[in-house]
Amino acid sequence: MKSFLIIGAGDFGHYLCRDLAEMKNEILIVDKNEMALEDLVDVATSTMIADCTRESVLRRLGVANFDVCFVCIGGNFQSNLEITSLLKDLGAKYVVSQASNEVHIKFLLRNGADEIIHPHKDSAMRAAVKYNSEHVFDYMDLKDGYSIYEITPLPEWTGKSILSSNIRARYEVYIIGIVAVNGETSYMPSPQKVIHREDHLLVLAHEETIEKLLKKM
Repeated sequence: MKSFLIIGAGDFGHYLCRDLAEMKNEILIVDKNEMALEDLVDVATSTMIADCTRESVLRRLGVANFDVCFVCIGGNFQSNLEITSLLKDLGAKYVVSQASNEVHIKFLLRNGADEIIHPHKDSAMRAAVKYNSEHVFDYMDLKDGYSIYEITPLPEWTGKSILSSNIRARYEVYIIGIVAVNGETSYMPSPQKVIHREDHLLVLAHEETIEKLLKKM
């Protein structure tokens, strides 16, 4: 269990708070609008009505005690930037800030953000990858060109085990899960696991590798 500070209870802050709460984490969510917090009172560990652009407010929160501080103020970049900078000045361990465009990303990274979340860009990229090919069902971007893809198996893989197909060596693709036709997922499957035509494979691969693979499908 980790402790999270979420500043901003807009749409993204709401979803983030609910998802982290389902994972049994401790969450303090803060917004200057009381109405924005009403439906989160029973979700978050605690809520607080305050203006986090004020240094005195952030000092009272004890930002250095949280594992991660999220700044989820997408509609007011000035406030987002000020809060991000103040959090780092006050000793926050790790600051994740929401950005709405590439210019904002650069300024936030220069002023204390350890990581950037760009919800619209991330959603668009995920949708583009998914709908660009009938063989890709889901996608999660990682780093350095690597991603996790949910794909259909190549015809030459079906009816064979992962080991006998020699997928890792021949295609530089790592199978980390198999989704059966009934929806059940086997993670880190045995090399002896047989791949069926109806299966979906969760694979870790470089984008260049997956492009070559999709051309064979």
